[in-house]
Amino acid sequence: MATACLFCEVIAGRVPAAVVYKDEHTTAFLDHRPLFPGHVLVVPNAHIETLPELPDSQLAPLFATARLIAAAVPVAMEAAGTFVAINNVVSQSVPHLHVHVVPRRKGDGLKGFFWPRQPYRDDAHIEQVRTAIVAVIGFKTDTTS
Repeated sequence: MATACLFCEVIAGRVPAAVVYKDEHTTAFLDHRPLFPGHVLVVPNAHIETLPELPDSQLAPLFATARLIAAAVPVAMEAAGTFVAINNVVSQSVPHLHVHVVPRRKGDGLKGFFWPRQPYRDDAHIEQVRTAIVAVIGFKTDTTS
């Protein structure tokens, strides 16, 4: 029996996540194991495992959302810029295409591919970061679900 895709469950609202943006093609939410607070995952709403499998019709929507998030995160997190990356199969912890958007600062310790993890302090910290990114994007969230 196949295991349900965690990101598909997030997109469907069956698994809680700190969503910062959602439209008909994409969803963006805070990584639960961030490299730094403000680390966002941008995923296609359709279950697609790797970038090479992404249909041409979904390429522009995915990267438009990644661009939106990459512009919002430095402002929301008071960072100098972002690191944007995609793993395909190797180091891809969830087999659903996702674009990492990570806030960056000079001297933040992110060198090569040995990255320190800096978790959120608590749920309030997660909500603070989520709210900051949402405020920059202007995304209206439904807090009742």
